[in-house]
Amino acid sequence: MLSIATKVERIVMESAFLTEGLGRGLINLSELARQLQPQLESDLWKPVGQAAVVMALRRVSERLPPVRDSQIVVAQKTGELTTRTELTEFTFRYSEHTHECHRQLLALTEPVRGAFMTVTRGVNEVMVICSRPLTGVVEQVFDGERLLARLENLNAVTLHLNPETCRTPGIYHAVLKQLAWDKISLVNMICTYTELTLLLEQNQTGAAFSVLSKIVAPSRPGLGR
Repeated sequence: MLSIATKVERIVMESAFLTEGLGRGLINLSELARQLQPQLESDLWKPVGQAAVVMALRRVSERLPPVRDSQIVVAQKTGELTTRTELTEFTFRYSEHTHECHRQLLALTEPVRGAFMTVTRGVNEVMVICSRPLTGVVEQVFDGERLLARLENLNAVTLHLNPETCRTPGIYHAVLKQLAWDKISLVNMICTYTELTLLLEQNQTGAAFSVLSKIVAPSRPGLGR
C-alpha cells in the first residue's frame, strides 16, 4: 500500500508543470492539496487529510533541484521567425510503393516556386505537409495509397536556432513549455539541424507567434509566406 507522501511525490514528478511550479514557489500548497485530495482518496482507498497532503507537498518541493531558466539560442540574424499559411497535412500508410511516390512528388513539385512541401517517413507511415497549391499533386501521386488522415487549413511557424542548439540540453522542452503554459496545442513538429517548425491550427497561430516572438527578442521577427 502506497503512503500519502509516496503518492503525492509520484503525482508531482509526473507533471512538468507541478514540478516547475513547486520548484519556483509559485503554487499555493493548501489549494493544490485540496485539489489533489479526491484523487489521493480514490487511489489510496482511504480518507486523506488536507494537512497531510500539504506536508507531503512541502517535503517534495524542498527536495526539488533549483529551477534555472532555459536559455534559447536563436540564430544571430534578422528574420528568426517564419510563418507559412494554408498548409495541408496528409498521412499515408507506408507501402512498397512509397519510395516511388516520394520520387514522383519531388519531380512534380520542383518547378513550383515558393510552395512549401516536406515529407517525413516513419516506420509504418509517411506524412506529407504541403502548401494548398500542391494538394492536387499529392492526391495524384499517392492515388491508390491508403490515406490515414488529412488535416487542412494549417499554419506553420519556424524558429531558426543557432547551430549550438544541438548541444543544449532541454532546448526543445524550453520552447514547447512556453507554448503549453499558454495552452497552445500543436498539430505536429518538424525538426532539422537549425530549424524547429511547429504546425498549428489557424486559431492557434497568432498566440504561438506572440509567444515565440518573446523568445527571439530583441531581434525583429520576420514573416514569410
